[in-house]
Amino acid sequence: MSSSRRSRPRRSLRLPFVLAVSALLAACGKPAESPAPVRSVRTLVVAETGGQLEREFAGEVRARTESRLGFQVGGKVVRRMVDSGQTVRKGQPLAQLDAQDLRLSQDAARAGVAAAEAQATQATADLRRFTDLKAQGFISQAQLDRYQAMATAAEASLRQARAQAGVQGNQAGYATLVADAPGVITGVELEPGQVVSPGLPVLTLAHDGPRDVLFHVPEDMGPTLRGLHGRAGGVQVRRWGTSEWVPATVREVAAAADTLTRTYLVKADVASARGFELGQTATVRLMASVRAQEGVRVPLQAVAEREGKSVVWVLDGNSMTVKPVPVVTADVVGNMVLISRGVTPGQELVTAGAHVLSPGQKVRRYEGRIGVSQPAASSAAPAASRS
Repeated sequence: MSSSRRSRPRRSLRLPFVLAVSALLAACGKPAESPAPVRSVRTLVVAETGGQLEREFAGEVRARTESRLGFQVGGKVVRRMVDSGQTVRKGQPLAQLDAQDLRLSQDAARAGVAAAEAQATQATADLRRFTDLKAQGFISQAQLDRYQAMATAAEASLRQARAQAGVQGNQAGYATLVADAPGVITGVELEPGQVVSPGLPVLTLAHDGPRDVLFHVPEDMGPTLRGLHGRAGGVQVRRWGTSEWVPATVREVAAAADTLTRTYLVKADVASARGFELGQTATVRLMASVRAQEGVRVPLQAVAEREGKSVVWVLDGNSMTVKPVPVVTADVVGNMVLISRGVTPGQELVTAGAHVLSPGQKVRRYEGRIGVSQPAASSAAPAASRS
């Protein structure tokens, strides 16, 4: 009887101990995994036909006409009257050379004119006298012809001396560099004391008038821009810091790509649109139908590598989940890649945000504006942008 009574307290103490250990083990267990976040992605839809390319490029506002001014004579610069960014009027002096030698040459030319005039006067008087003597029969016709030739040569020498004096006078005037049109000085490459040679550009003058926006496009965009040449509103331009798009016309496309950057220089005419200041940064937006010969062109960031293969992420619009699909890529031009096999019309491809995706992950379409989309060719499928 006494032994059973002593065993009961032991069993009653064992139960709280087991409960405490169970609670401690439960606290140290692995917490439940949180669901993957819903990512925002940009997409484009592969369509049967048609499609539109929309891309944006950085540009710079420049004057339609820019003159690189230089002295027509050489010499030492003694004065510069303008600075970069200064507005000038037509005929305004811009810089001055030391004209002492030019003035001496001008004086020498004037002295030559005076000497030629004296010789011509003497020759004319001699011819008049010998003509009278010939009429009286005192000299022969041969002598008269000789004096006639002398008078003609003296007149020619006088004309030559006057022409040379005019040239020297112009040379002296060229010692002052003047603006040939109203505008703004955008470049200065001379300082007082510098010795310049004839024709060396020392100042850049941007003429007042229409403005162009200059921008560069990759080689694959050259034919597209040439197709828009002269078309009103072929591109749209937005000044930096503003939200207003202004229609512009592609006025000029470089005939050859730059040897270093492999890009084409394009000039878009914004005519006399207000607010476009020289040197201002601008954004050029291009929207045009584009077709590749085969496959579909997508932004380079739309293609990822998974298990050693190139894949694109395809969005299921019903479940709003993504999955990787293997593709075969062709050439890469600029920031666009050509997919020759692996995509079909109607598929919605992720073009931005693919690097953070996993199979079956929930996503949502990005609500911002898409800046890049390209269609496929007629043999495959063009891509239409979607956000």
